[in-house]
Amino acid sequence: MRVIQWATGGVGRAAIEGILQHPELDLVGCWVHSADKHGLDVGEILGTDPIGVRATSSVEEILALPADAVLYAPLIPDRDQVAALLRAGKNVVTPVGWFYPTEKDGAPLAAACAEGGSTLHGTGINPGGITELHPLMFSALSSSVTFVRGEEFSDIRTYNAPDVVRHIMMFGGPPEEAMGGPMLGLLSGGFVQSVRMCLDALGFSRDAEIRTSQEVAVATAPIQTPIGVIEPGRVAGQRFVWEAFVRDACVVRIAVNWLMGEEHLEPAWTFGPQGERFEVEVRGDPNTFVTIKGWQPETVEEGLVRNPGVVATALHCVNSIPYVVAAEPGIRTYLDLPLIAGRAHPDLR
Repeated sequence: MRVIQWATGGVGRAAIEGILQHPELDLVGCWVHSADKHGLDVGEILGTDPIGVRATSSVEEILALPADAVLYAPLIPDRDQVAALLRAGKNVVTPVGWFYPTEKDGAPLAAACAEGGSTLHGTGINPGGITELHPLMFSALSSSVTFVRGEEFSDIRTYNAPDVVRHIMMFGGPPEEAMGGPMLGLLSGGFVQSVRMCLDALGFSRDAEIRTSQEVAVATAPIQTPIGVIEPGRVAGQRFVWEAFVRDACVVRIAVNWLMGEEHLEPAWTFGPQGERFEVEVRGDPNTFVTIKGWQPETVEEGLVRNPGVVATALHCVNSIPYVVAAEPGIRTYLDLPLIAGRAHPDLR
């Protein structure tokens, strides 16, 4: 299957590596935002030997290029770009949205899918996996479910996107800027969809109320980080929470806990004895509690070179491509697709 990679940030670079390793996929194109990358062999962007595919900053070239799928991974999604790709007959897999859109929000893209005979699928880790796919999967082992949860505990120092961490996530700035910044709104676009998928798939009341919240922790002493020193009184930790309530009962909770380490914080947040991790919880008969390790690097230095959470996000997209290409046209979620699996190592096929 012929695949185009859209954007070559952390997720995009990991996705290209995954596409090159996947036995059913063939990289045929690559869109780049930077004019400096235009015309480069994709191998040069990755820092490897040439692979024979040249990057382009021309949307028109990408739209005209014959391909079965586009792995669309910019920092901020553009609905018009996605619609154009779908109308051009290209299936789109993306970690930046459309995990479970409402009928109203999805209508323009559903129309584009119908026009192009194409499929759109949103996937990833958080949102796009740990926050809806995994709670639903483990709920299959319980009856009378009363509560599900997906939660991340990560050291944000390992995220090698300094401009994003400083100027969008607002780490290192005053608390009032972070609380009034864009991050809660940007995140809610995906995480509210996760909450809604859990509510709908599990059959909770349609009158459930979704609430969002944000908290910050500040430095109590200078903290050395990859984005520079975080001075006392400046933001060094953030927690974002999305919860659904049926009357007074919380039935779905999704949360992310992002800290600049565990020292010199007020409040004195920590990751606890289990350290960085992802958690999935289901309360029912019986209860299920799952801790997932491995998607966070062992050290900050390792994470800045290759963050396994970023890689896992990319590979969830890559491994979805054959299933999305085979699906009926339209917006397809986890509830519409079969079990998605990776592929064996080349030496073991």
